Amino acid sequence: MSNKADDFARQAQVYVPDLKTNWHLDRVAFFGSADIPVESQLYAEAFACAKLLAENGKIIVNGGGPGIMQASSQGAAAGGSETIGVTLNPPKEEMPEFEGESPGNRLTLQIKTQNYIERMFGLLSQADVFVCFRGGTGTLSEWSTAWLLAHLYYGRHKPLILYGSFWFEVMECINCNFLIGEKERNIYRIVENKEQLLAVIEGLERELQVLREEQVKT
Repeated sequence: MSNKADDFARQAQVYVPDLKTNWHLDRVAFFGSADIPVESQLYAEAFACAKLLAENGKIIVNGGGPGIMQASSQGAAAGGSETIGVTLNPPKEEMPEFEGESPGNRLTLQIKTQNYIERMFGLLSQADVFVCFRGGTGTLSEWSTAWLLAHLYYGRHKPLILYGSFWFEVMECINCNFLIGEKERNIYRIVENKEQLLAVIEGLERELQVLREEQVKT
């Protein structure tokens, strides 16, 4: 095979996110806006959530950028845990609206990717559970893809947590206007503070354990 054919074969490969094979939720991905300023209340909440999770043995996963991502890395460090960053840093002329890496987001382990899709799927693979804060179109793409994969692979799925009271209105609108099934509704939880976040993750671990045990029996 020629070099040109080899290159084409590599480009034609599709990366598929890993599925869950156990019920532990050890790695928690933080999705949310890169534009949240350090002095904002939401930044402080993301920091506090990550710190509490880190203190309870969780590893944080994010995209290596500013805003919610940086807040979660700093919270993880403050809580004595680690951060895995799945990063993308393209030339500005190629992706002028993409935030790229943040100097203030210090990662324990960095996984560099070649394009946005590889980065998003890398985040979905590295984490066991996803927490979605307020964000823009990037957060919407991560949230909807995580939700879709959890629905398609229900039983070996990774759950989704939506942070903030605004999600009640968002999900009510979606459930009223889209064809959302019972299992799809069972994939996600809505929380409003760090204590609820930790409690929901622990509850989801118990639910997944029961689900895995039922699968083994059948």
